[in-house]
Amino acid sequence: MGNPHILAIPYPAQGHVIPLMELSHRLVDHGFSITFVNTDFNHKRVKDAFGNKVEGEGSIHLVSIPDGMEPGEDRNHLGKLNDGITNVMPSEFRKLLKKINGFEDDKISCVIADVNMGWALDIAAEFQIPGSAFWPASAFLLALLLSTNNLIDDQVIDKDGTPINGEKMIELCPNTPAMHPKNFLWVSLGDFTTQKITFEFSKRNIKTIKNVEWLICNTSFDLESGALSFFPQILPIGPLSATNQLEPLTGSFWPEDETCLKWLDQQQPSSVIYVAFGSFTVFDPIQFQELALGLELSNRPFLWVVRADITQGTGCEQLYLKGFKTRVGSRGKMVGWAPQRAVLAHPSIACFISHCGWNSTVEGLSNGVPFLCWPYFADQFIDETYICEIWKIGLSLRGDEKEIITREEIKSKVEQLLKNDSFKERALKLKGLVMNTVKENGSSNKIFNDFIEWMKSDKS
Repeated sequence: MGNPHILAIPYPAQGHVIPLMELSHRLVDHGFSITFVNTDFNHKRVKDAFGNKVEGEGSIHLVSIPDGMEPGEDRNHLGKLNDGITNVMPSEFRKLLKKINGFEDDKISCVIADVNMGWALDIAAEFQIPGSAFWPASAFLLALLLSTNNLIDDQVIDKDGTPINGEKMIELCPNTPAMHPKNFLWVSLGDFTTQKITFEFSKRNIKTIKNVEWLICNTSFDLESGALSFFPQILPIGPLSATNQLEPLTGSFWPEDETCLKWLDQQQPSSVIYVAFGSFTVFDPIQFQELALGLELSNRPFLWVVRADITQGTGCEQLYLKGFKTRVGSRGKMVGWAPQRAVLAHPSIACFISHCGWNSTVEGLSNGVPFLCWPYFADQFIDETYICEIWKIGLSLRGDEKEIITREEIKSKVEQLLKNDSFKERALKLKGLVMNTVKENGSSNKIFNDFIEWMKSDKS
């Protein structure tokens, strides 16, 4: 018998693939071999982004199955994506397991499935393969999903997930973000149909993982003591990014432009504003231009990640205001996608203007970087509250009466954040705590080692 063989299946979105890939690399360090299952669509993106680096990852074998959507359909439409996942992927996953387990000497010994792919654990059980669930976001968001039935019973939401009183803040448990129900994950995704599909999708997955032996989460006690004390079945093994091992294969969907690291080398320590909004955020042209002008007005060097699809309709090249690139000159560096963990670890970074996705949040705080928060949707409002009100390592950017975050607001908040040393001091203190938690004898490290032992044991 060779190394224990783990099959890992993330939900098909960038913020889910990257942390499960990080976990897979940690498992390889402990002698496991990994089969990593992307959708066909995302598999192609990862291979296109990483080229020959993909082939070199001997212990992580990338495979794929269809997601049930047509080639040209919008994978950012979460209602359609969740429908496809529910109706098509289970039978394809069953076929894949059958094929892999047909080889006597390399059977799957455990399936690690994203909580949002809970059905994969049911199928693993059909094959008598032990399963564990992985949650890539905050423990608080998972606690919220686990509390769905209580929220219905308490008449906070109706049976479709719609807030009954969307203006009243709720606090799920002590030391956690207070929330507007209108910012609940499923409500913030747009139209009612998408909300209803996503709410049902979440409820089915939560039901599946209720009895799972290991429910592991990319967080730590230092970050989320409130949610983790309230829901002790959520086991923190992170933040995975705090292990600070930069792997060649990150699972990114876009090629990473490493020229920005050389540019950062030429900047002063703690001088650069890093600006990145993840894989989903879309700006209208006016907001894009205000952001550009705000960065210009700041009079500081900035590194700005501008995805090709970050603006509605018009390509971003047409939206840079006349003379903008000339005026900012070498003070501004724009790239299509960045090696974010390496960027945030760079000594020249002063602060992070972020959409506050959980990966970006934990990558920033693992490097002691203060934040300016600009959430877009889903759990990003929760993470903003953590950053600004609970950990106090950042400030929120506020829209005007037209909900535009103006150039003046950007300039003013950058100055406020960087002229007040207490944000950086608290960020460095938090960094120290999370670095210790993943070290030998740290709380996350101990749980991770117990998880390793469980996967290596005879669980039959």
